[in-house]
Amino acid sequence: MAATLIQTANVKGTAKATPRDSRVNILGLSKAEIKAELSKIGVEPKKLRMRASQIFQWMYHHGVTEFAQMTNIAKPMQAKFAQAFSLARPDIVERQVSVDGTRKYLIRMGPGIEVESVFIPDVSKTGALCVSSQVGCTLTCKFCHTGTQRLVRNLTAQEILLQIIVARDDLDEWPTQQENRKLTNIVFMGMGEPLYNTDNVCDSIDIMSDETGLSIGRRRVTVSTSGVVPDIVPMGERTNAMLAISLHAANDDLRTQIMPINKKYPLAALMQACRNYPSLSNARRITFEYVMLKGINDTPKHARELITLLQGIPAKVNLIPFNPWPGSDYECSDWETIERFGQIVNKSGLAAPIRTPRGRDILAACGQLKSESEKKRASTLRREQS
Repeated sequence: MAATLIQTANVKGTAKATPRDSRVNILGLSKAEIKAELSKIGVEPKKLRMRASQIFQWMYHHGVTEFAQMTNIAKPMQAKFAQAFSLARPDIVERQVSVDGTRKYLIRMGPGIEVESVFIPDVSKTGALCVSSQVGCTLTCKFCHTGTQRLVRNLTAQEILLQIIVARDDLDEWPTQQENRKLTNIVFMGMGEPLYNTDNVCDSIDIMSDETGLSIGRRRVTVSTSGVVPDIVPMGERTNAMLAISLHAANDDLRTQIMPINKKYPLAALMQACRNYPSLSNARRITFEYVMLKGINDTPKHARELITLLQGIPAKVNLIPFNPWPGSDYECSDWETIERFGQIVNKSGLAAPIRTPRGRDILAACGQLKSESEKKRASTLRREQS
């Protein structure tokens, strides 16, 4: 069965400002930022906090698209807000649905600023939204498609939040506290390295975890890093989010070969940062991501190196079958090899589940995200040069 592709105009809940709209878009802002904007249009100082809280709840709990829907605000004030502010969603360039239910969104935040987000449903009818933190990436991990794209810029906290709003609209999950909602978790595993954009990532977590809005608990937020050692502990202290490490090799020579960041932050420093991660316990384990590359990192020797490396760290290992993408130099390990690797790690007492590949038919799986516009520009350039 082919993947389903739905263009922007068909996506339910999309509300956009016109190209000439000069209003300030406050969707994605914090309460403090909303207060500051309200102050600029002359809202009484003694009412700033109340008004900001009202707008915050309508935006993030109810998902409204117009100020006229904010029924506990008087109509003259609704009109004043509508004249000054916008609640515009970003453009959804493409929406693709995999045969397994995975949904991928290509979202345009502005001219030349496009990111991909992926909603991954679970068998328990819950699911995680994989959000991007950068447009492109500065890292050049050899197995990752996003790493072949140049970095354009960091995303703002607002642009990170807008990815959640887009998915909530598409899943029809307003208001927030409805029963059996599907989008329950957020994982910073999309385009970019979150800890090269730490402040905006942390700010976005503060907003999404507010119980009067999106109400996504901090323990349901996971920040995945390739190993930006100086920011790991500070991020944990500020956000109390769960931590995932994109590891993929358990010795420095091999990890540096496939993940050049290891040259700057080698394994000894990375493991020490993991041991120092706030609130680390068996109930709050670190997840170590390990992509299985045929003939590269998948032997019993590599499994034993992994066990030794993680000794003393409350940890879980996710074994990820490599997801091929056009132009990649790697192949996925044979299934028997992956199972043997997992058995060795499991026998040591570490949980090492094999992650079920999701969204492969729409290039939405781990390591495959790359702005569609970047792909098309590259394709056009190749044709022009040929």
